[in-house]
Amino acid sequence: MLNIVLVEPEIPQNCGNIARTCAATRSRLHLIEPLGFDISEKAVKRAGLDYWPMVDLHVYHSLDHFFAEHPNPDLWLATTKAPQDYTSAHFQDGCWLFFGKETAGLPQWFREEHFERCIRIPMREDARSLNLSNSVAILTYEALRQQGFPGLTGTGEMAQAE
Repeated sequence: MLNIVLVEPEIPQNCGNIARTCAATRSRLHLIEPLGFDISEKAVKRAGLDYWPMVDLHVYHSLDHFFAEHPNPDLWLATTKAPQDYTSAHFQDGCWLFFGKETAGLPQWFREEHFERCIRIPMREDARSLNLSNSVAILTYEALRQQGFPGLTGTGEMAQAE
């Protein structure tokens, strides 16, 4: 199972889109506080997130709290500052994809500590970054592609029409 980790996400719409991607792909969603929005049951219902019950959600007070519970994760850090693009990564079952907050990305100390595990999505030089939810979707599907899309359907209803 794939693990998606959002470090201090700020924008509720991005988190909602990412949660939907996690629900659709059977990936776990891990949120590192502080969060820029409310994820209480009342707030989720008000937002009409009918897929939220399908999300395997875990919340941590800090990165230290996360690492206390998961001491040696097979991690990959998504950052525009990475020296290598994501096609050089070999995503294993159970790996962890880390994404930083929208305004600042992942902390510099964290990127430096895991320099060899930093990956980027190629884009033009004068573009600051992609939207967070788009970045998560790209890397999630690449990781799942490398693993053969475990637990996901490989055909749509049109396959029946042949």
